[in-house]
Amino acid sequence: MPPTKVILAKPRGFCAGVDRAIEVVEQALRHFPSPVYVRKEIVHNPHVVNALRAKGAIFVDELTEVPEGSTAIFSAHGVSPAVHETARTRRLRVVDATCPLVTKVHVEAIRYAREGYAVLLIGHAGHEEVEGTMGEVPAAIRLVQTLEEARAIHVEHPDKVAIVTQTTLSVDDTKAIIEVLRARFPKLIAPSKDDICYATQNRQNAVKAMAREAEVILVIGAKNSSNSIRLTEVAVDAGRRAHLINDAREIRPTWFDGIRCVGVTSGASAPEHLVQEVVDALKRLGATQVEEWELTREDVSFGLPLELQKLEV
Repeated sequence: MPPTKVILAKPRGFCAGVDRAIEVVEQALRHFPSPVYVRKEIVHNPHVVNALRAKGAIFVDELTEVPEGSTAIFSAHGVSPAVHETARTRRLRVVDATCPLVTKVHVEAIRYAREGYAVLLIGHAGHEEVEGTMGEVPAAIRLVQTLEEARAIHVEHPDKVAIVTQTTLSVDDTKAIIEVLRARFPKLIAPSKDDICYATQNRQNAVKAMAREAEVILVIGAKNSSNSIRLTEVAVDAGRRAHLINDAREIRPTWFDGIRCVGVTSGASAPEHLVQEVVDALKRLGATQVEEWELTREDVSFGLPLELQKLEV
């Protein structure tokens, strides 16, 4: 029997940082001579990247691929000082699309290091945001990914330890690790909730609410999107089957055998049109009822970088 009901989680999809990053690329394409280069994926979603590529953006892995004197955009995930230095030596016009929440974490890491603290970064190795944050104070910062690492990590001065977190984690994701570290280092300075991306937490809470009724949950997002992967894990933790899909083409009808209700959400980098295409696909499979469950209303927005604000005057 095919599913008869679809629940759409809200909030879902683009966060303020992603909206801003995409706008940065579009504005740069409009105002600066072509070609315009973007270091790494501007956000972790192939549909977004391909759409911007079609408008003229050229995506590169490193700034050494960018001709000297050209325009280069840094992704929403942030970069290390070494990347900024490479841009300077190549005389690049830089437009920095780093999410302001990520910039805030960079500033905190620098401040703690200057004050003599050992800085522990809770996050995932290899993620671009983590690489950028660690690059700010490489001598003072250590990465903690698991409870085992939290129990084993050694610092020279146990009374001077501070934590920062990868923004695409949630309060739930970091809670257990922080509890272990706080027990080991009683004077630990822990991050405020403001360090956690509001969108990450809101989307996870919406999935938990939706999981009370939805038997299978589809998460629309890229395979390298940290927050999308975690949304899938949150659904599984709530006792539901979950599938991370790039778009409607990856849907398999067998997922819904004997299922009455399907939940749909999307990661913070996934465009809304992908959600609508998934809903249309579920309707073709037999769904007749679509409900949107709004758990939290988001009204956050971030201004464009100064480099672009000056052009708008």
